[in-house]
Formats: sequence, structure tokens, C-alpha cells
Amino acid sequence: MKRVGILTGREVTFPASIINSINERGNGEVVAEMVKVGGIRLDETKKYDIIIDRISHEVPFYRAMLKRMDLEGTLVINNPFWWSADDKFFNFSLAAKLGVAIPKTVLLPQQDYIPEIVSESLRNLEFPIDWQGIVDYVGFPAFLKPFDGGGWKNVSKVWSLEELWHVYNQTGTLCMTLQEGIEFDQFVRCYCVGQEKVLIMPYDPTKPYLSGMQYVNVADYLSPELQARVERDVVTICKALGYNLNTVEFAIKDGVPYAIDFMNPAPDAELASVGEYNHNWIVAAMTDFVFKKLEEGFDTPEYRWTAMLNPADNATAKTATKTRAPKAEVKTTKKTVEKKPKSRQASAK
Repeated sequence: MKRVGILTGREVTFPASIINSINERGNGEVVAEMVKVGGIRLDETKKYDIIIDRISHEVPFYRAMLKRMDLEGTLVINNPFWWSADDKFFNFSLAAKLGVAIPKTVLLPQQDYIPEIVSESLRNLEFPIDWQGIVDYVGFPAFLKPFDGGGWKNVSKVWSLEELWHVYNQTGTLCMTLQEGIEFDQFVRCYCVGQEKVLIMPYDPTKPYLSGMQYVNVADYLSPELQARVERDVVTICKALGYNLNTVEFAIKDGVPYAIDFMNPAPDAELASVGEYNHNWIVAAMTDFVFKKLEEGFDTPEYRWTAMLNPADNATAKTATKTRAPKAEVKTTKKTVEKKPKSRQASAK
């Protein structure tokens, strides 16, 4: 029997829906349940084949636990090692190199530091910061937001240098980015599952959360060409980051989809906020992905950076090495002299 665990926080409808969906399809051979854990032993044995993680970004104990379970061969969605190391500024930089449109973005030094950090600790830091050069590059309006945050926490839209200073001075020890504000014509939020399935959801970020008004049902919201580009960019981003469950948000201006947020490894899937159609889609897509991985199997991760980020590419490289054509056999004559290593040291090399 295969076992799938759901690790969640205050969510209600998504955990219940995905558990029911997996259990109905599993017919007793695959069982989904809420994860229950206490103290984790160093020699803890494997309990789950797959865990869908929805909360470890807010609970350090869960994150450490998931890394330990990953070590035993549990597939954690999403990879807890990469999720721990990831940040939005790196994501923006990577996506830009991959050809995805990204608003102009600047990483800012922190406003405050822990008490142990004194002026001598910051000798490499430019002071004063070239604020005018930064805003000349980014422009206004702009968004000041944490470089690794989520859920629209500590995000502010600013319209002037004075307003930027006022908000920045209240950010404390948070490391922030300043990003060009795209005055969009259209806005979409996209689910991506398994780095291949994409659902484009017309979205209005100006509406309040849980109002039932953020996700709008508009037929043919994007042109076929724009839809194809958005889907391609979503898959490109999620493959590069290695996320098997993610959302990517695009602010679309003059036909250009600017990716403004795509570090969402535990995206909202609650019925009350995303609506019935979107909720049902993500539950079905995640169920399909879980069974696909259980049927196809998955390798225990190799704990090297590239292997954790791109397991599929790493596996492909291994296969290519194993299946490489053997060297042509060289026929020898009696006159051929066998070459011996010059020394034991040379042989070991």
C-alpha cells in the first residue's frame, strides 16, 4: 500500500478535497491522510511515499522534518531543500536570463540589522545609497516588497522618492526589492502542476482576498498567441526552479506578459477564494500527478545542488552516459606491446 501525506495549516477545503480524491481513486491501494508527527528521531523510518507540503514555510519544525523524510526517499512536493534556499530576487534574475519578461527590479540593502551588526560589519556597503539612480532605473509607480516574502505581506505601492523613503524606513530587518509597477491591461494567475499542466486564471489583484471577486470568469480572456506565450513562460519558470506545484502571476501591458511573482510553492487552493472551477482543477491535476509519480516511480534525490534542482536533467545525463556507444574494438597484432602504468600512483590517477 502506498501512503500520501498532506501537511497543512489553516486550509480546510483543499486538504479535504485532495485526500478524498486520492482515496477514491486509490481504492485502498493508495491511501491519503493528514500527516501526524511528534518528535522526529534521527533514525526515523520512511512513513510516506509522497507528502504534499502546504505549511512548512511558516513552521521551521516541519521544514526540518521534511528534509529528513526526503532523505529516506519520500517525494516532498515541493522540494524542501530548494524551497529553503529560494528567493524572489534570484527567481527574477533567473527568469530574465531564460527570456521571460520581468519588470525592472533592484535588490535593496536592509534598513535595520540585528544588534550584533555594527557599522564595521557593513564596510562593504555603499553609503549613502544612490536612491536617485535606483528610482531613475525602476521608475514610478513601483512596488516595495520582501525579496523572499509571500501572500502580499509587507508589500507597498509607492509613487515618489519621498513615499519610498517613508515606507522603506519601516521595513526593519526585512531585505526588500523595489520593482517597476506595471500598469497592466490584463492580469492572470496561473497554476502549474508537474512542470507541465497549466491553468490560466483571469485575476483582479485590486479586489480584496476572499471576496469571491478576484478570479473572474472571462471567456477568451487572452488571444491564442498570448495564451501560448504565457503557458510557455509558466512551464519554463517552473522547470527551471524545480517546482511541481506553483503559481505564476503575470501583469500584461501592451501584449507583453511580465512575470511579477512566481515563488508560490504552496499556492492558495481554497474553494472560497479561488472558486469552484479552479479548485476542482487543481485537485484533479494534483491527484493525477500523485498517481503518475507513484506509477512511474521516482529516484531518491542525490544531494548535490544540480541534482536537487534538475532531477530530470540529471537522470537524462546518467542514462546518456550508460547508453553511450562502446568504443570500437582495436585489432592488435603480435607486435603490439601492452602499455603498463608508469607507477602505482599513475595507475590510481
